[in-house]
Amino acid sequence: MTFQRARTDEQRSQRRRQILDTAAAMLTEMSVAKLSLNELSRRVGLAKVNVLRYFESREAVLLDLLDTEVKDWIAELEHLPPAGKGTARERGDLLADILATSMARRPVLCDLLSAQGGVLEHNISTEVGIRHKHAARQSLQVLAQLVLRHLPELGTEGAAALVESTLLMAMTAWQCSRPPEAMLAVYASDPALAAMRLDFTDLVRRTTAVTASGLLVRRGSQAAAPAS
Repeated sequence: MTFQRARTDEQRSQRRRQILDTAAAMLTEMSVAKLSLNELSRRVGLAKVNVLRYFESREAVLLDLLDTEVKDWIAELEHLPPAGKGTARERGDLLADILATSMARRPVLCDLLSAQGGVLEHNISTEVGIRHKHAARQSLQVLAQLVLRHLPELGTEGAAALVESTLLMAMTAWQCSRPPEAMLAVYASDPALAAMRLDFTDLVRRTTAVTASGLLVRRGSQAAAPAS
């Protein structure tokens, strides 16, 4: 294999994009846990050492890909109309459905989110971590603004809290809603046990709706509290 080093910023950007696109394609076939740097390098067509010229580790590739996936998800949400003119609870329920169903359509995003704390944020340098957290902070702010378009009654803090709760639930729900073969056999053995299997979309939708309702009640109670 003959390696031609990218010499311009544009060439380096194209090479990084190629690596990220290949990793994204691999994640449609396998989980984060099964994606190896050796296989990624093979599919990109570069030696492992040359892939490491652009990303310091497998985790750095996946962390960058997570940031990209979140931005793509936000771009989709930004094109959706506000949740209508119903009551705050009705708009909260609709928003919960929008968030849950849009995430369910993005399995790569969900798999990366579920691996973020336990896998992706390990084996990286402080520099990579700082860059990721700045990107994540910006994305959280944009998501909170999107929530406010649907539920302005939440206020800035409430919108941020709803975003954080939704993402945390999605991280957990994704793992729990994808049982291994042994558990699939357990669920298939008994309808009563099958009812215990978790559905990602339903779990995120219900939890987000309940959280939104609770935040609205708390904000209303605080606004109505007498001055001391």
